[in-house]
Amino acid sequence: MSDENGSYTEVTSTSWFSRLGDSFRGIGIGIILIIAATALLWWNEGRTVRTGDAIAEAQMTTEPMPGIDKIDSAFEGKLVYARGRAVTNDELVDPVFGIKVNAIKLRRKVEYYQWVEHSKSEKRTKLGGGEETVTTYSYTKEWVDGPVDSQSFRRMEGHENKTRIQSEDVSWLAPNVTFGAYRLPEFLIRSIGGERALNLSLSEAQRAELQKAFFAPNAQLDTSQVLGQQGVSMIHAQGNTLYIGRQPGAPAIGDVRVTFFETPAAEVSIIAKVNGNTFVPFRASNGTAFSRLGMGTQDMESMFEAAKSGNAMMAWILRGLGVVLCVAGFGLLFAPLKVIADVIPLLGSIVGAGTGLVAGLLGSAWSLVIIAIAWIRFRPVLGFCLLGAALALVILLYVRGRMRKAGPASA
Repeated sequence: MSDENGSYTEVTSTSWFSRLGDSFRGIGIGIILIIAATALLWWNEGRTVRTGDAIAEAQMTTEPMPGIDKIDSAFEGKLVYARGRAVTNDELVDPVFGIKVNAIKLRRKVEYYQWVEHSKSEKRTKLGGGEETVTTYSYTKEWVDGPVDSQSFRRMEGHENKTRIQSEDVSWLAPNVTFGAYRLPEFLIRSIGGERALNLSLSEAQRAELQKAFFAPNAQLDTSQVLGQQGVSMIHAQGNTLYIGRQPGAPAIGDVRVTFFETPAAEVSIIAKVNGNTFVPFRASNGTAFSRLGMGTQDMESMFEAAKSGNAMMAWILRGLGVVLCVAGFGLLFAPLKVIADVIPLLGSIVGAGTGLVAGLLGSAWSLVIIAIAWIRFRPVLGFCLLGAALALVILLYVRGRMRKAGPASA
């Protein structure tokens, strides 16, 4: 069913038996999620401790380097802190669009003007346990990162996609970046920030060459992609953007915009191990590698504090992900109970709320147990505190169950 705005509504029904079968099949997925969450939480705690120990070891070992104007053999093989300017004489070239720049990095970002399908679903449980799903599909024109296959749309008519050209996002790094008398390795060059828009200044000859390459009849492109016409300018340069289409101010389906960014020479501060005229990561006694590059002039202590903060933030992000996966896994284990109760929709809602709470408590408790066991090996005090918290959640779950059982009897 569609309306005059091009949106499309689809109604599907699922029987109670089908839902029940799907819920039982979901138990296997739930078990996999719990196993994956357990592995992630265990690995993350080990990673956090190893990285923290490596940072602490590096902090005690690092020596400030007074200058980088000449190679000092006294620092060979040592972990050093140094400040200076990262510079390159290399010219980076985009071979497709012919853009050239003297920079540490050159980045190309490609966007396509396409029809995009959006969907919104609403589920309704019916008496008897069946489920009805009403899905509304709507269509909008948007700039997206890649071509959209309109043949997969629920309603393709009037929403056909095409592209004038096809390209991809690419980054180039200067192979030779100097740091005083030293040369920066690729792993440090990739950490250099300060990216800015690259102002394009294309001559008429360059635009004509691109027009010919992309839209001339003998261009090496699939004929379905050649939408330009001779005599019509399809290449427009605006700031850091190459616009490929007829009118930049009025985009049409199939238009492409390609934006360019450069990373110029910059002041940087580094912590790394000296290896001849370059640097390598420091490897701690536990085998964990450590190095750091900060933009601008940063003191050594602030760089180590930033490394510690980054390690802690990553630890909490992965812990949160592990807990979410664990709770979702337990939720799938209990899903059949809700489906069974959905024979009476109101009862299904009540059971669903209850199983959701139980899944949340069990998932959180299990996550705390795994984290605690992992930390006991390295941080016994914190590990036992976490085990205590997990035990408290289990006791809370047990007491809640006893209270529910005692409620009807006392009445």
